[in-house]
Amino acid sequence: MGTSHHPQIRRIVISGYYGFYNSGDEAVLKSILLALEEEGKAQGVQIQPIVLSGDPDWTSRMYGVEAVRRMHPGDLWKALKGSDGLISGGGSLLQDVTGAKTIPYYTGVMKLAQLLGKPTFAYSQGIGPVIRRWMDPMIRGVMKQSAYVSVRDEESAALLGRIGVPSDRIDVVPDPVMGLPLPAGSSAAGQASDPAAAPLVGVSLRPWRSDGADLERAADALVALSKRMPVRLRFLPFHTPSDTVASEQVLERLRGRLGDGSTAELAAPGDDPQQMLLEVSRCDALFGMRLHALIYAAGQRVPMLGLSYDPKIDQFLGRLGIKAIGTTEQLDAEKFAEAAGLLLSDKEGWQAKHKPAIDLLKQQSQRPAQQIVHLLRHTLSR
Repeated sequence: MGTSHHPQIRRIVISGYYGFYNSGDEAVLKSILLALEEEGKAQGVQIQPIVLSGDPDWTSRMYGVEAVRRMHPGDLWKALKGSDGLISGGGSLLQDVTGAKTIPYYTGVMKLAQLLGKPTFAYSQGIGPVIRRWMDPMIRGVMKQSAYVSVRDEESAALLGRIGVPSDRIDVVPDPVMGLPLPAGSSAAGQASDPAAAPLVGVSLRPWRSDGADLERAADALVALSKRMPVRLRFLPFHTPSDTVASEQVLERLRGRLGDGSTAELAAPGDDPQQMLLEVSRCDALFGMRLHALIYAAGQRVPMLGLSYDPKIDQFLGRLGIKAIGTTEQLDAEKFAEAAGLLLSDKEGWQAKHKPAIDLLKQQSQRPAQQIVHLLRHTLSR
């Protein structure tokens, strides 16, 4: 057993969609690294992460951890061989909507770790949609062989159950980003810097429909809100450059149409997830399409309106007892303006109503790290 003087060292490889400058995925990685570090300290284990990354140099600089090329077989083999285990996750890794290579890659990394005799852990994964049924055995095989499996919503658990993973082996937890703290030294914001200033509304949009009709409706909705009351719209691009382009298209549509006293601007918080979290914490309300924009808002108790383009948006909002204000197919501008006006006029009421659900999600978001560190500490002898 390790003592507090000589903590046991555990090297753990982390596999996910990292090193591609996507704020949401980077926030997941940052949250996992912080949770593992905190749990390691609590349990007397020093966790040494090795991240599989699309840009290892950038990942190393960003998080101060070891990183290797995720698609390089030699790097992958060496990292796994010299490790005490593999974490796969978080994020929507096991789905085939973005293509047929995603599931074989992530399950392949897990399988390789298992063949090398390393324990594997699924960390708050979003599973599905899985359209190609021939992928099911790949997912079932690696999940049944894993030491610990956690997913981020009931729908993911149900999908695993349907393909034959025993449900008593699946832990349903929130997205890890619910546990992400503000950057060290920053005061918890959450109120406009100047009480006399118009309320600050964060806007997180992403490209989705090829005809751009969803962004056009979002612009109309924001115009309707600006005519109801003066607002400062601040666009927050979570995935650059695509979200920046989408935001600029909407900003273009707002030009000359906003109500008196209303303004719109584009933020550039850079690549650091905690800087983006700080941006969100300063908003009085948030209108978001990106899942992690909504999760950031919840974590910072910022009232939110979600625009759904994917079931994961509805599933997350549902855990807070909220329904999306619209979808990429349908958004009523006046209904949106009214709902946003109500949120801005009673921010404290919204916070009080949703505090119990948010507190519970924050607490539960640490569970995978607790379980994984516990297993690494007790079931592994070097």
